[in-house]
Amino acid sequence: MPDPIAVNTMFARIAARYDAANLLLSGGVDRWWRWRLVRTVAKAKPAALLDLATGSGDVAFALARALPAGVRILGVDFCQPMLDQAIAKQKARAQRTTIEFRQGDALALPIAAESFDAVTIAFGLRNVADRHRALCEMRRVLRPGGKLHVLEFSQPTEWFRPLYYFYTKRLLPSMAGWLTGDRAAYAYLNASIEAYPGHAQISQELRDADFREVTCTRLTLGIVALHSGTR
Repeated sequence: MPDPIAVNTMFARIAARYDAANLLLSGGVDRWWRWRLVRTVAKAKPAALLDLATGSGDVAFALARALPAGVRILGVDFCQPMLDQAIAKQKARAQRTTIEFRQGDALALPIAAESFDAVTIAFGLRNVADRHRALCEMRRVLRPGGKLHVLEFSQPTEWFRPLYYFYTKRLLPSMAGWLTGDRAAYAYLNASIEAYPGHAQISQELRDADFREVTCTRLTLGIVALHSGTR
C-alpha cells in the first residue's frame, strides 16, 4: 500500500501544475470521466455531499454546477497545498461559496457519522494506505441509503494493455516531467495504476466494507472504472 507521507509530499510538489498535467496527459478525457461521475451522483439528488480526496476541487466544482444551490458540499483532502489550489480557484472564479474545503485523512475522517447522502472519491482511493479502512470510514459518514461513488483508474481490457502500459511507462513520465518538473511523481502514478486491482476486485472490496447494490461501469476500454455502492 502507498506510504501516506510520500504521497502527501508528492502531491504538494506538483499541486501548482496538477490540473494542467491532467488535461494534457489524458488528452482531455479526464473531463468526460468526471462528467460521468457527476451525472451519476446528480440522479440520486443528494442534499449533502462529501467529495473525498478533492485535490484542486474540480469534482466539487462540477458537482456544484450540476446540483441545486441548496446542496451542501464538503471537499476534504489530506494535502494542504492541493486544497490551497482549490480555495484559490474558488476565490478567483467566484465559484459557489457554499463549497467548504477542509483538510482531513480518509482513514480517520473528522466528520460525524451519518452526515452525508453521497460520498465521491475520484482518483484518490488508489493512494490511500488502507483501502478497507478508508471504505469503512466512507460508509460511516453516509446516512442509511446514501451512496458511495468511486472513480478510479483500473486495469484496461486485455488487448489494449500493451499499448496503454507503453504510454504510461515510457511516454507519460517524460511528458509529465517536462510539464511539471517532477518526473518521479508521475513514475509513481504509473506504478500505482499498474499495481491497483481490476474492477472485479474493487467491487468485492466495496461489498467487504458492507456496501450493497454495488455496481461498476468501465470507461475508455477499462482504463477507468466508476463504482457505486449503497449503505
